[in-house]
Amino acid sequence: MTSIDDLFKGANGATKRKFENPREADPTQAYKSVKLSSDSNAKRSVAAADEDEDDEAGPSLPPDLDEDGPGDDDEGHFFGGGLDENTKDAMDYLDAQDGDEAIRDEAHDAAWLRKLCLNFEKRVNKNASLRAKYEADPTKFMESEGDLDESIKSLSSLSEHAELYEEFAKNTAAAKLVELLAHENTDIAIAAIEMISELTDEDVAGEQEQWHALVAAFLDADLLGLLISNFARFDETDSADASGVYHSLSVIENLLSEPSNTDAIGKESTLVKWLLDRIQRAEKPTTQNKQYASEILSILTQASRSNRVHVAEANGVEIFLTNLAPYRREDPEKDSDEEEFMENMFNCLSSIVEEPIGKAKFLEAEGVELCLLLVRDGKTSKSRSLKVLDHACGYAEDIPAEQTPTNGTSSKGKAKEVATEPTPNSAMGPCEKLVESRGLKPLFSTFMKTKKHDPEQTEHILGIFASLLRSLPGNSDSRFRLLAKFLEKNYEKVHKLITLRRDYASRVAAFEAKLTDRKRGLSKEEQDELEMENIPTRLSEGLYCLERIDAILAWLVAEDDGAKMAIVKALGDRDESLKDVKKTLQTQLDGNMEVERAEREMLETLVGFLD
Repeated sequence: MTSIDDLFKGANGATKRKFENPREADPTQAYKSVKLSSDSNAKRSVAAADEDEDDEAGPSLPPDLDEDGPGDDDEGHFFGGGLDENTKDAMDYLDAQDGDEAIRDEAHDAAWLRKLCLNFEKRVNKNASLRAKYEADPTKFMESEGDLDESIKSLSSLSEHAELYEEFAKNTAAAKLVELLAHENTDIAIAAIEMISELTDEDVAGEQEQWHALVAAFLDADLLGLLISNFARFDETDSADASGVYHSLSVIENLLSEPSNTDAIGKESTLVKWLLDRIQRAEKPTTQNKQYASEILSILTQASRSNRVHVAEANGVEIFLTNLAPYRREDPEKDSDEEEFMENMFNCLSSIVEEPIGKAKFLEAEGVELCLLLVRDGKTSKSRSLKVLDHACGYAEDIPAEQTPTNGTSSKGKAKEVATEPTPNSAMGPCEKLVESRGLKPLFSTFMKTKKHDPEQTEHILGIFASLLRSLPGNSDSRFRLLAKFLEKNYEKVHKLITLRRDYASRVAAFEAKLTDRKRGLSKEEQDELEMENIPTRLSEGLYCLERIDAILAWLVAEDDGAKMAIVKALGDRDESLKDVKKTLQTQLDGNMEVERAEREMLETLVGFLD
């Protein structure tokens, strides 16, 4: 017998997102589901409402409980309960059986699991046999399908006992459950999909090895192939089929929670094509499934280089840009599926444009131009577009090394020749395309208007500035135009950079002070471990932006004598100097062994200009 504690534990456990059936949200559906059994019942209901209002509500008293009857003692207390002897004896028996020893939890062990699996397989085999025997007469096997559906749902209790997952994985019932995804009755297939989603949910309380064992058994039974093939037969205009799509995507998301599965899933070209087709379906408002498909694409593209390449080759970049174009002048509703959909599209783009093929596809589809329009006219989409441009302008493997500064001749007011000449007939990169598309004006205008409450926006603009200074060819028109923007209006952009630098430097100093306090009393090994754990936090607390700012300042010092004088003067107002800038870049070089070769060479050269 299941205990009361177990019942409440199951009811209050953490649950994953739920498929929202729009029909269930319609109150008229609930109203229509309430039907009177007959007209006579309706008439009796009306007649009952017309009875004397003085009658007392509730059930009538037992016949032996009249006022002043034997059921009351002299003081008016209830006595006897109005029960006959047989009833009383029965209740006494039940009370006797209701002792502590009688309440026992059902044992969830290997024997219980074998019994559960045996019953499930019997239902599967019986239904398959009846379907084969009475193929032309569904009435002969419909009852068995109801039993099969019930048996599938009975496996739900297994999710509360993950310690049995490895045993279940060895049982043929695990493969049988996966095989049901190909069942002729889509309702049975959907029930099986939903059960697999529940069993593979990453929130199931169990050891990682137990989850891996079950997932491996499912994958060996061709779970992924059957999931993908089902997309073709689901008709999402039907709410049940829409639920099937939703739970199929949920299973895929569960599988993607294990990094080793991401590349195998990303290689499924049929899946990638279906996901890209699904996000292009016009919907108003955006449905859960469209949003969920975009989320799976976002997970895939952020997971690995190979996935980004596959999506780019499937025309993903142009599809993402097409879906984002409407947000130039129109924001999605706050906290809606559409807002999440838009966010996922930007995440996909930001990941793909880091790859050489992604950059090429982005330029070919006029992605730089669209992002600049979104920066100029967009609201919610502005900071996301800056993120895409930041990633597009950054380093990418397999691309020729970017330009590094070389100490050339200089004259006051003129840029130094700190980069090599552009190669004739070379393909235009994202940085050059940004300048050619008149992107400097909206970029610098946004920079000057950015407030402290827009840290992410500031971070991406600083990243773009650093990439432009690193990548634009020396003595090119685009480079002179960039430098002119920094120097105009009496170096106001330089002063803004110095102001931001002080803010980020103070934040980093405060973080370092707290970290130093936490290290007190720890061993050297513990201190090193704490240091490693806090690398991401240190960057998010301001170090990343501080490094970008100091790289920009170093470039300006190397490029222009007037800019150098303005920077030195502005730093001197707070007893700071170029040594502080140099310290940031040197620390970046000394503490990060994973810096790309080209970037390392650039930083080493810039440090030389700050002596």
